[in-house]
Amino acid sequence: MQQLAIFGGTFDPIHCGHLLVAERALHQVSLKKVIWVPSLNPLYKQAALFEHRAAMLQLAIEDNPAFTVSLVEANRSGTSYAINTLIDLSASYPNTHWYWIVGLDTFQTLPRWYRGHELAQMCDWLIAPRLLGGETITQSKLICKQVEEQLKEQSHIIHWQLLDIPLVGVSSSLIRKFCRECQSIRYLVPESVRSYITNNNLYSNKSE
Repeated sequence: MQQLAIFGGTFDPIHCGHLLVAERALHQVSLKKVIWVPSLNPLYKQAALFEHRAAMLQLAIEDNPAFTVSLVEANRSGTSYAINTLIDLSASYPNTHWYWIVGLDTFQTLPRWYRGHELAQMCDWLIAPRLLGGETITQSKLICKQVEEQLKEQSHIIHWQLLDIPLVGVSSSLIRKFCRECQSIRYLVPESVRSYITNNNLYSNKSE
């Protein structure tokens, strides 16, 4: 049975922190592949056009054969729900043990996701410690255990582990802020992504 991981998110834009998380996950649990899934209609978020976000993803990962982008959400109407993504990908990748890569902040909200208690049991969870909050690994583990206890209250079992990654203080919101302020984003994103943002006038005050 092959081991694959889903890395879902808005990726608005993808940055070097995302790539570092995926690379560490790839080797920490011997994954065959990381499947990047940009959200079409993210709940609670306004994002750049799906086509732009997907194009930047393709550019960012093109040199890594273990990374692939899935546009499974491209034709989905309504809100993007994680469980639908996993169900759809399971049809395309049978005989798979699934992992889901997620940030600590997002993992904390799992019990409130649409069918989150069901999804929690359908895959193992690879959790990136919070990069900007200053938590220690011990604190991050405590937060994960609290989520685990919430799920156990309803007799749901969840398997998770923290990713061993260096803490890098970069976020998509920081990059968008720098773009609005005409500051350099070199080395925060791959050069191909930086060029795409510039050529398409994304995230600036003049962008449409």
